[in-house]
Amino acid sequence: MSAEPRINDRIRVPEVRLVGPSGEQVGIVPLAKALELAQEYDLDLVEVAATARPPVCKLMDYGKFKYESAMKAREARKNQAHTVIKEMKLRPKIDPHDYDTKKGHVVRFLKQGDKVKITIMFRGREQSRPELGYRLLQRLAEDVQDLGFVESNPKQDGRNMIMVLGPHKKKTEAMAEARQAQEARKADAKANPGKSQNPAEASSEELAEAEESSEASSEEPAEA
Repeated sequence: MSAEPRINDRIRVPEVRLVGPSGEQVGIVPLAKALELAQEYDLDLVEVAATARPPVCKLMDYGKFKYESAMKAREARKNQAHTVIKEMKLRPKIDPHDYDTKKGHVVRFLKQGDKVKITIMFRGREQSRPELGYRLLQRLAEDVQDLGFVESNPKQDGRNMIMVLGPHKKKTEAMAEARQAQEARKADAKANPGKSQNPAEASSEELAEAEESSEASSEEPAEA
């Protein structure tokens, strides 16, 4: 069955409860009278409650109504927040520089409102020292506790140890903040047209947030 409502001559009932173009209640009228009023107002007679007795019909511009409904649905999809799980892989004996780099990625992901799956990869004799991975995961969780929390505690999975961090900030909030930051930069550029646009002046984290806020994949591995 079609989801489209019946309109005009497709309505097949003897009488309808009519609603005027401004939402006013006209009352129960014969179908012929309702169609006559629709022609008089140069509008469509649209059945909006087919199961009512008698069915409820409204006088409206149906083409305009469909267009506005489609635009609202499109805007809702655009602003929809998708759950994204990023993945960051570390070695148990990671050096301080690499740790800081990968921690920076985790911070960025959490700021964007994304979950982060942290994987510690054990090789060779490292598999006999799971406590090294556990301590590393605990350290990382403490370092980013202002932005995220441990959603799934560390657990062994074959040669790997996995922990999932969840963001304190909702995805929708992160997307809104990224858009606001982008708009603020545009406004500043307009207010200061002679100012050189140096990419270093803009926060790399903010730029990454704006760029990735519309991603919709359910899981995306990410490594430095």
